[in-house]
Amino acid sequence: MSAAFTTLWTQDVCRELRRQRVGQRPPVAFSGLHQSLPSWTSVGVGDDVFALHVNRCVVHVVSRLRVLDKQPRECCGAAPTTWGGTVYPGHDEWAVLGAGGCEASPVHVEATPTRFDVAIPGDLLTVLTWRNRRGDERTLKYVADGRLKRSISLQGLYRLTDESAARLGALLDNAPTPTRTA
Repeated sequence: MSAAFTTLWTQDVCRELRRQRVGQRPPVAFSGLHQSLPSWTSVGVGDDVFALHVNRCVVHVVSRLRVLDKQPRECCGAAPTTWGGTVYPGHDEWAVLGAGGCEASPVHVEATPTRFDVAIPGDLLTVLTWRNRRGDERTLKYVADGRLKRSISLQGLYRLTDESAARLGALLDNAPTPTRTA
């Protein structure tokens, strides 16, 4: 059975995506060992990951990424031959998603177009629920007046409950088609 997760994309990542990638579908994301990258070890093939972004206390769904596999492919390109060489040169356009991170490894995905216009409504923000491996559930901390005051409880990669995943999916599916940038 597939599961759904959330991950928070940083201001730096989203700034770069806004410049050149709005409306485009990322073919890959990156998992890593360092805290600068989310670790996708608990995510399996067929699972969905909702990439989120917080801007001025508003949480946005940037993309839904369905995991296809978690191994390097021919499309990734040759490994760098020098210390400063390009990592995963076949995915240069999407390197901002973490290609240069510590022990970064590719996660090939089928994704919705990147966008920054799908805000999670405040009433949904207060009821979104995540479940840990022991089955304990939690909601977001620091939500006040329908706004997220601190993003700490979104940092990382966390498993959503089925109901919350369905609600985020519906929010994304019912949004108008984003316009593509060059």
